Amino acid sequence: MNKKYLNTGRKNQKLGTRNLILKTAQKFLSSGLDFNLEDIAKEAGISRATVYRYFSNIDILAAEAGLDISTKDPRQLYEEVKGKDVEKQVLKIQHYYNNLAIDHEMLFRKYLSTVLDSNTSTPKRGARRMKTLELVLANTNYSKEEKQKLSNLFTILMGIEPIIVSKDVCGLNDDESLEILAWGVSLLFKGLKDSKD
Repeated sequence: MNKKYLNTGRKNQKLGTRNLILKTAQKFLSSGLDFNLEDIAKEAGISRATVYRYFSNIDILAAEAGLDISTKDPRQLYEEVKGKDVEKQVLKIQHYYNNLAIDHEMLFRKYLSTVLDSNTSTPKRGARRMKTLELVLANTNYSKEEKQKLSNLFTILMGIEPIIVSKDVCGLNDDESLEILAWGVSLLFKGLKDSKD
């Protein structure tokens, strides 16, 4: 989906439409039926142009819909970690997203490949990670600017992208990848604590 389009106007309505398209695609995927973007539009009760505005090709939609089935909603994940200190919350969130990436690595890699091979602008990725981290950081004493920077930095250390780098570039296995990325988050918190002292 075009990032600029999502960030203009009725953002919640646009997110709702995007979710409707994903849920409709998931119905087709679950039933094992072949489908195209026109089928999604008809089943969802929206125009074909609207579907194309969010997903320019069926491969990207199918890959993202498949991943979306397996992923917890940011609020659900936040509810599972809240009440712990901030570092433990972030580490649990990182553990969830990194294990999700490892458990569905081939699907994530295919999705990335499809997005990178498409001739369209790259849709915003990592939105669930960012949203979950925003929920955790909302009740901290960090400034608005610090919260944004921390959310960005922690996002860099979770998900399929750092897993690919740790495995393909650094030559680490799954366990070593999880360990080094968690160590990175812990070092960031140590640096934050040291800078406040």
